[in-house]
Amino acid sequence: MTVTTELKNLFTKNLRTSGIYIAFVLIVVLFTILTNGLLLSPTNITNIVLQYSYVMVLALGMIMVIVAGHIDLSVGSLVALTGAVSAVLVIKQDMPWWVGLVAGIAVGALCGLWQGFWVAYVGIPAFIVTLAGMLLFRGLTYVVLSNVSLSPFPGGYQQIAGGFLNGLLGGYGYDLFTMIIGVIAVAGLVFSQWRTRQGRVKFGQQVESLAMFLIKNGLSAIIILWFFWQIATSRGMPIVLMVLGVLIIGYHVLTTRTVFGRHIYAIGGNLSAAKLSGVNVKKVNLWIFINMGLLTGIAGVLFSSRSNGAQPGAGNMFELDAIAACFIGGASTTGGVGRVTGAIVGGLVMAVLSNGMQLMGVGASTQQIVKGLVLLIAVAFDIYNKRRAGEAN
Repeated sequence: MTVTTELKNLFTKNLRTSGIYIAFVLIVVLFTILTNGLLLSPTNITNIVLQYSYVMVLALGMIMVIVAGHIDLSVGSLVALTGAVSAVLVIKQDMPWWVGLVAGIAVGALCGLWQGFWVAYVGIPAFIVTLAGMLLFRGLTYVVLSNVSLSPFPGGYQQIAGGFLNGLLGGYGYDLFTMIIGVIAVAGLVFSQWRTRQGRVKFGQQVESLAMFLIKNGLSAIIILWFFWQIATSRGMPIVLMVLGVLIIGYHVLTTRTVFGRHIYAIGGNLSAAKLSGVNVKKVNLWIFINMGLLTGIAGVLFSSRSNGAQPGAGNMFELDAIAACFIGGASTTGGVGRVTGAIVGGLVMAVLSNGMQLMGVGASTQQIVKGLVLLIAVAFDIYNKRRAGEAN
């Protein structure tokens, strides 16, 4: 197969997979033009990482929930609750910052266990359980905070989402440590892609041509190195980006290379077949929600650290941002389809849309309208591709 044919398929037959990446590039180009290049300035790129990291973290958990055929409406309220617990311990009780961090994550995991029990072992649909959780956790947030906001956090806690690793290895006009991390990221990506390609070749599966492989990975390497150069010339490596990078790599491996990950896709793809194959559906569903709670706890710590306080109304609409990121990133409304990388790109689409419109001075109401339309179009695109695939078969 020639490179020309492969490029053609990228925009036709494989559009369901590649469409989100093409759309993301077009959105970035559009807002770069509309903001006169301000969108891609080093300072603004760093701000995007700092401001929207919580969406990425929530999307990592939500994609697993959606692939398994569920939904979680409670994550926004749980973000508020975990942040509130951290604030009470660190600000009111004067405990060390790391105690607040651990407590926030632990509360998130326990709340995930609570919801997972009702879904997995009692059999109540996740929509109902998490809707109840949305109300329950929001009420608990008001109780924990006594209906008042708490701030500020001490410097150590603020560093979680607002700190930078700058100057560790020096650099003239840029942070060398950040660039080394970028080079490692490129090397890891190329190695992973090459290993996957060789595995498919070994088992006689169809793979892209070597030229196409080199073009795709070459472009990815350029984009990654450019991104790290931008933040290296701004304030250095954000601590939250390192946290996010570790989570993305970990959950990509979990969903693609482990038995647990395969079981999630099996449950979402065909529940009856999964049961007949010996998958412990109840146990897997329980751990899916524990994991969602754990990641929500991390997101709650990141958000409270970034906002330097805890508010009873924090986390409002966060669940919709996370769900939208997953569906925009290619997840199916019927379950069984979705990837961690797609969810992250979907989160980036939401981040660029929000940031770009803010730079343009677009009002909050218009921003919500645009986000809603983008989500609707993404789901409509998924349904269209399913119908076209069904007609082709």
